[in-house]
Amino acid sequence: MKRGFYTIMAAQFFSSLADNALFIGAVALLKSSDAADWQKAALVPMFALFYVLLAPFVGAFADAQPKGRVMFYSNAIKVIGCLMMLFGSHPLLSYAVVGLGAAAYSPAKYGILTELLPPSQLVKANGWIEGLTIASIILGVLLGGQLIGPHIAPWLLAVDVPLIETGIDTPPEAAISVLVLIYAIAAWINTRIPLTGVAMRPLPRNLFSLLPDFRSCNRRLWDDKLGQISLATTTLFWGVSGNLRYIVLAWAAAALGYGVTQASSLVGVVAIGTAAGAVIASMRMRLDMAPKVMPLGIIMGLLVICLIFVRDLWVAVPFLIVLGAIGGFMVVPMNALLQHRGHNLMGAGRSIAVQNFNEQACILAFGFLYSLSTKWGLTAFGAITGFGLIVAATMWLIQRWYRSNLQRYPKEVEALLTLAREDKSHHPH
Repeated sequence: MKRGFYTIMAAQFFSSLADNALFIGAVALLKSSDAADWQKAALVPMFALFYVLLAPFVGAFADAQPKGRVMFYSNAIKVIGCLMMLFGSHPLLSYAVVGLGAAAYSPAKYGILTELLPPSQLVKANGWIEGLTIASIILGVLLGGQLIGPHIAPWLLAVDVPLIETGIDTPPEAAISVLVLIYAIAAWINTRIPLTGVAMRPLPRNLFSLLPDFRSCNRRLWDDKLGQISLATTTLFWGVSGNLRYIVLAWAAAALGYGVTQASSLVGVVAIGTAAGAVIASMRMRLDMAPKVMPLGIIMGLLVICLIFVRDLWVAVPFLIVLGAIGGFMVVPMNALLQHRGHNLMGAGRSIAVQNFNEQACILAFGFLYSLSTKWGLTAFGAITGFGLIVAATMWLIQRWYRSNLQRYPKEVEALLTLAREDKSHHPH
């Protein structure tokens, strides 16, 4: 790998570490203010909100400037969201601002990979990026849980800044103040990302002219014989996984009687499995082999349903690791295939923006449904059953869809798979 790839990995690690610790801190902040359960569940869709609203614009913005600079701006926005949360804004609104930074960050983070590396290294690069991201999820949720826990929080609250009244009086607020520093570290690393030499695409004078362009890009990816399969799979996977993070917290409280600090460790357990699956996929899978992992999605959906029968920690830990590993092994080759097709069809930034739009729209829809169901009295067990059934049934339909394409357009599908297998050159846009 080129040296710049490791700088990107470092920046991604610290930014994602803070993102996941902040989720735990935001849940604790709402809990400390006696907010309703539906507000805690609403954190997930609020984070996804700007991914959907700004999808037509963030991809073009990422293609118009050096992507390291875009990542720096994005982390600065996340700092603003944290400060809003500390100094009086409603946590849901503040968390949405952090989601705004994440929405701008993502097209640059993944788009720079296709600019820096040849297609033959994309699965490997995605495996390491996803593995590192999952490692940051593990450490992030553990960090968030410990920062609000009984050991570290009192020490943080005891820190006194001379002549300044910070107004930081609770463990969640102390935790969030630490995360501001981590976001600042990530922003500094962003300034060290090298230029790739790829020509920039200037933004149009009328930004609303990007809307028909985005619709065209979205339609182009859905019409592509491999793009539609990989996009459907990753959209479903992230739509469910994004909400499963909170559902595991709710399940741990209902099934094991855990608080936020203890339950956050189980979210990290799922992430351990996902990291392992992602790394294994990066070593064993190629772009042209990606469609073969689709049956794993059905298995993953069925395993999610089985979670409602788990009542003991010694069963829960290996079960959650296996569940995460299946998801990680499935999503890495599909994600790499989607990036490859999107880069060839429309350019890196725009293709990632289309991917984010679909995935985050799914997170938003599922999160809104879960929040509404919680407000109406749905239990964590009911939500888990519903999510598992949706995953298994939808992945079965996607697999049938792919087989139908394989029968109707065998030469076109085979040609695209062959291109993905043999294309070792780098074609920057």
